[in-house]
Amino acid sequence: MQEKKEDVDMTKIDIISGFLGAGKTTLIKKMIEEAFQGTKIVLIENEFGEVGIDGGFLKDAGIEITEMNSGCICCSLVGDFDKNLKEVLDKFNPDRILIEPSGVGKLSDVMKSVIDLEKERDVKLNALVTVVNAAKASKQMKAFGEFFNNQIEFATTVVLSRSQNVTQEKLELCVKQIQALNGKAAVITTPWDAITGEALRKVMEQGDTMEMELLAEARHAQEAAEHEHHHHAHEGEEGHGHHAHEGEEGHGHHAHEGGEEHGHHHTHHHHGHDGEEGHAHGHHHADEVFTSWGKETPHKYEKHKIQEALKALSETETYGTVLRAKGMVEATDGTWIYFDMVPGEYELRDGQPEYTGRLCVIGCGLKESLLMELFEIA
Repeated sequence: MQEKKEDVDMTKIDIISGFLGAGKTTLIKKMIEEAFQGTKIVLIENEFGEVGIDGGFLKDAGIEITEMNSGCICCSLVGDFDKNLKEVLDKFNPDRILIEPSGVGKLSDVMKSVIDLEKERDVKLNALVTVVNAAKASKQMKAFGEFFNNQIEFATTVVLSRSQNVTQEKLELCVKQIQALNGKAAVITTPWDAITGEALRKVMEQGDTMEMELLAEARHAQEAAEHEHHHHAHEGEEGHGHHAHEGEEGHGHHAHEGGEEHGHHHTHHHHGHDGEEGHAHGHHHADEVFTSWGKETPHKYEKHKIQEALKALSETETYGTVLRAKGMVEATDGTWIYFDMVPGEYELRDGQPEYTGRLCVIGCGLKESLLMELFEIA
């Protein structure tokens, strides 16, 4: 996703949270090496005596600075977090700050500090990432309740670690439990060695969502159809549709559910916690022509099952009036199936591993429960 002009001089702030031992440090190292080369980065560790990313440096009160070999500056902040964060901005003026909160810290608290800072400084809360150990998630949810769940509830992206070490059933249960706490976050289930840091960055920055892309396509198709028959209707909708599309660019993920509002105000990543549902529908009347059904799933599919599903979607109205379907899912043989469908026509092809399986269907009067059954989503 291209950065908007007004974002270029802003310092992006990413918060990478996760419970003790989830793998935050490993993920941060991967991102620095593979996605942030050539970027002036400060990594801030706001920890309670945990080992630092570079092997552990003494953490006295205030700011402890360590130069990392990849050109990243590493700080440890203890004490007055807000004051020290401003000092880091003044001293280094970085392109990006990565904050690694304590494994037992609440994501919402760190997030609030950054949102407050946005009012005073040229910074933008960019990504809220939570790393979750797929092998331990269910137990940790029960054992650590509020702290653990808070990190998931406020995340825009949840990255599962050790997903390659758990059974398919356990992985799907883990994703289901995460989605029950936060239905809007992207959940990355693909093992880290099978996905690039750059692909992860796109997901974290919410620039890699099929719903945004498909809604834009559907909106343009609708506008073109209306232009032919109803000039006056087209004029009214075009203004709205185009404006909504601008909002999507800024918001990226689930833009049709309030992206416009957040997209223009650089505070878009604390969505879902400030009455989003209340204001979303007031802005997007044109979008109500379409409904979109999107799911992320680690489920592995037989190729013929996807073929049968697309045939049913393209040739019948059992599932509603389907205008477009698109997805990329893992096959039972370990390859990845990419598919596209428009009425009467569909295509399957092989593709690269994605961060998790994704399905998106756009249309009118979609029957969501039947779509869940069709794509074997429990």
